Amino acid sequence: MNNSQIIECVPNFSEGRDMSIIKQITDLIESVDGVRLLDVDPGKDTNRTVVTFVGAPEAVCEAAFLAVRKASEIIDMTRHHGAHPRMGATDVCPLVPVAGITMEETVVYARRLAERIGQELDIPVYCYEEAALNSKRKNLAVVRSGEYEGLAKKLEDPEWKPDFGPARFNERSGAVIVGARDFLVAYNVNLNTTSTRRANAIAFDIRERGREIKDADGNKIVIPGSLKAVKAIGWYIPEYGVAQISINLTNISVTPMHIAFDEVCRKADARGLRATGSELVGLVPLKAILDAGRYFLHKQQRSAGVSDAELIKIAVKSMGLDELKPFIPGEKIIEYLLEDKTATKLVDMTFSDFVWETSSESPAPGGGSVSAAMGAMGAALGTMVANLSSHKRGWDDRWEEFSAIAEQGVEVQSRLLSLIDEDTDAFNAIMKAFEMPKRTEEEKKVRAEAVESATLNATEVPLKVMNESFKAFDMLKWMAEKGNPNSVTDAGVGVIATSACIRGAALNVKINAAALRNRDKAEELIGKAHAIENQTISIERDILSIVGKKIN
Repeated sequence: MNNSQIIECVPNFSEGRDMSIIKQITDLIESVDGVRLLDVDPGKDTNRTVVTFVGAPEAVCEAAFLAVRKASEIIDMTRHHGAHPRMGATDVCPLVPVAGITMEETVVYARRLAERIGQELDIPVYCYEEAALNSKRKNLAVVRSGEYEGLAKKLEDPEWKPDFGPARFNERSGAVIVGARDFLVAYNVNLNTTSTRRANAIAFDIRERGREIKDADGNKIVIPGSLKAVKAIGWYIPEYGVAQISINLTNISVTPMHIAFDEVCRKADARGLRATGSELVGLVPLKAILDAGRYFLHKQQRSAGVSDAELIKIAVKSMGLDELKPFIPGEKIIEYLLEDKTATKLVDMTFSDFVWETSSESPAPGGGSVSAAMGAMGAALGTMVANLSSHKRGWDDRWEEFSAIAEQGVEVQSRLLSLIDEDTDAFNAIMKAFEMPKRTEEEKKVRAEAVESATLNATEVPLKVMNESFKAFDMLKWMAEKGNPNSVTDAGVGVIATSACIRGAALNVKINAAALRNRDKAEELIGKAHAIENQTISIERDILSIVGKKIN
């Protein structure tokens, strides 16, 4: 997987009966490059539609703005009636960090979006949750109190001056509430019972607000549940013939899926029941599934330094996510849904196809991509030795130590695998720049700038390969010294492959830097490459000396 930033947007529009209106909004969302529409969920009784889309932050914010603008044009709040609380045509518009981006960064995007809506659309905007500019406005229910019908009076109160936009009642559009919140996972755990009452008892055991009871004097006492950031109820599902604990994980960094599942297992067991499996409703970030896989491997005292595919498999089987229906990663994991299925990647080729493609008359993949591939293999060998050491009979007390090293190795090899394609893409970008027109002086200038920019990137990519591969040396040295002695030569081959990667990538840095017009930058990059290359020669010699002594 790449390391691009992904955010989710879940706007709620005050229309759930006329889908032609909603389609106008979703068509605009889908028109923005880099955005993927995931779900449209209308409700007739609530007269409200929840839309979910994801993508790069800038693209998502653009799509959100266009959607809010269209909603303000085609939804008339003076005619709106529905069961759900609401304040405007676009009632709430939260942004949610999914991958490669922090909550703090997401807050910046949310406030920027709120400001644009207020300024350009002349609509009052309030910020809530993590994006709140006023701590009293953090809770959505507080901000929405009085709803649309009470908004005109609310805006007259100086304490409710909007965060952005005019403190003036917009009769047609109402107000918009923009926020940044954590990813919410809808997750159900299946029980071996049909009893809703027993399912509810477990739900009250685990949910944050717990249950209310009365003491001997008839006073209400609240007994908190065992899990934070968790909402839960019990219900019976006729379709499956079982009761479930229906759980909303409102902050998976506080209580992730695997912790919720294990806690339900414990509480069910205490009540003479069993959790037989679980069900993911909607989508989940890749990290949540990978973390679950690592958690269950660690419980088995086994190394988690394995592929993403293996971690996903462990997570699915451990939580029974495939009990009721097949769990298809490409349909349930957000990052996989966003992948371009039409793109041909070198890393997705079979090994033999990659070798034959390298040997063809095509100039790419070339030495840079092959260097990254050698580095990935070097790191993979170190990871293998760590995994073998973790599972070695008689070394049970050291499994955690080796597992941590294996996980570090997986991170290095994963990054180097992505750099295989990144290097070829960088080369192709240079070729594309050279193909730009150069008929006029302006075209020549634009072309020259594009060539320089592409060449700089093509110089920096192999330098990234060098830096990333260099990280494997600490692991390889440790494996040569402390790892399974039967695999010491594997660590040695890993060192040789890593060294070849670094020295090969250095050649690419030098040849590409030679074509840069900015000579100061070129010399800076060449200097960095030289420094890494010189360290590599020394480290390779030291580790191979250790390997040689172990062999003898």
